[in-house]
Amino acid sequence: MMQRDLVARLALCLFALGAATSARAATGQQLYASCAACHGPRGEGNPALGAPAIAGQYESYLRRQLENFRAGVRGAHKADVYGAQMRAATVAVLRGDRDLAAIAKYVATLPPTSVRPVKFDVRNGNNLYQGKCGACHGGRAEGNEPLAAPRLAGLDAAYLQRQLRHFRDGVRGAHTQDKYGRQMSLMAATVTTERDVADVIGHIHAAGGTR
Repeated sequence: MMQRDLVARLALCLFALGAATSARAATGQQLYASCAACHGPRGEGNPALGAPAIAGQYESYLRRQLENFRAGVRGAHKADVYGAQMRAATVAVLRGDRDLAAIAKYVATLPPTSVRPVKFDVRNGNNLYQGKCGACHGGRAEGNEPLAAPRLAGLDAAYLQRQLRHFRDGVRGAHTQDKYGRQMSLMAATVTTERDVADVIGHIHAAGGTR
């Protein structure tokens, strides 16, 4: 119940912020003011609100996810509380393709964030990451835009863990229009233990990928 109340309050707040935007075409920076309440003024994210770091993410990935939220490809599953929050915010704030493109372009220019590494099984984390993730997401988790693989470095542990679980459980990536999400679902299903998940995330944080 508390999570639903939080979603409702944040959605109303974001709707009010979006409604306050001028009728003329807004810049990406102006539009991002509505996102900063959750994602932070520099796109650094806020784990307490379930909001990941988005600064410096690939523009094409940001745009695709915003389109997915808007279309209900992502965030429609009843188990995806934070996804539902983002879906409501996207509909409330972004008035069309021009807004969507502008905000994705702006966020991509923000300096990427970093995360302090934690203790983990280095060998297991490296082997799992390089064997299952590195070919697409890069050896240092810096992402690979031509492969539509986002930057993972800088994302907090709770978000990474939640998304892996969502891909594995069909909460994310099950929609027929989510081509890349379906690919991730297949890969996430091969990381079966919590220890392995923690070690993969530990490796991502230690790698600290940059462009």
